[in-house]
Parts: sequence; structure tokens; C-alpha cells
Amino acid sequence: MRGDRSGRMRGDRVESRAEQEAEFGEFMVSRWGGLVRFAYGLTGDRGHAEDLAQTALAKAFASWPKVRRAQDPDAYVRRILINTNNHRFRKRRVVEHHGEASAEPAVGDGTAALDQRDALVAALMELPPKQRAVVVLRYWDGLTETQAATVLGCSVGTVKSQASRALAKLRTSTQLQDRSLTS
Repeated sequence: MRGDRSGRMRGDRVESRAEQEAEFGEFMVSRWGGLVRFAYGLTGDRGHAEDLAQTALAKAFASWPKVRRAQDPDAYVRRILINTNNHRFRKRRVVEHHGEASAEPAVGDGTAALDQRDALVAALMELPPKQRAVVVLRYWDGLTETQAATVLGCSVGTVKSQASRALAKLRTSTQLQDRSLTS
């Protein structure tokens, strides 16, 4: 049996475009929070993280049949996110100028946990992109070395060496030492 232009084969029936869109919608909703957290670890900025996750999902949707056939669709989308993040440094950057304070209601004063998180994100931003990606995948997202290697498209040994170098840099980071985060 052959598929038609509006869908692809699934067993003995043709899957419609609407079914593919519904499947992608479920995938997107279930992965959104994790992708934004991962992107935040890479960018250090919530707004950039949301933009990056949205762009990665848009690219995944554009090639959804290929993504869903991948051995690990989550790793595939994370790889899209990493590549998109790396690409943003190649483009000419537009400097954002913030005007007056926004009209958003003020939230209570900062806590020590937020200060520590800010220090950690600042220290992560000092790492080279590949080391930052390894640290975020391994310690922020909790992936194994093998899973991180799959996402990054490299060997487990590369993940181990990049993690080792990154952790050594973080141990000596002034961002973390100033905030007494290292032990």
C-alpha cells in the first residue's frame, strides 16, 4: 500500500496530516518545560531560552516524520536546540536596550537560592559552548554520559573529558567562590 501526499504509511493505513500535527502537539507540550530548562542552562536568559526552545520545536515540526523515526526523538530535538544556540553566535547580534522598568508587579526580595542560581548561571556562561552543553546535559538535565554523547553526537570519552574540564573551571570560578557555592 502506498501513502499519499497528505500523510505517511502507518501499518496498513495512511496517517493524515492532522494526526501528525496532533502527535507533534502532544510531544511539544510534554517536552516544553524540559527544553526551556535546558536552553536556560545554555543561554542564562529566560527569554532567550524560550525563544531557543520555540525555534528548536519549529525546526522539529518541519521535519517531524524524520524526528519521530529517530532512535531517540528527545536527543534529536536537544541536538537541534544545541545547534540553534551555537548558530545564534554566528549571526550578527542585535544589542537589546532596555528602556524604563516594565509595568510588571514587583516580586518579593531575592533569596539566597536565587543568588546562588544566578551565580551558577554566570559561571556556566564562562564555559566554552561544548563544555557548557555537557554540564547542562549531565548535571542539570540528569542525562547519563551515554545519553549526553548521543545528544552531542560525540563519544562517551569526549563527554567525560569535557565534563572534567568544565568542572575544574567551575571549581575555580570567581562567580561561584564569591557566593560561597563551592565546597
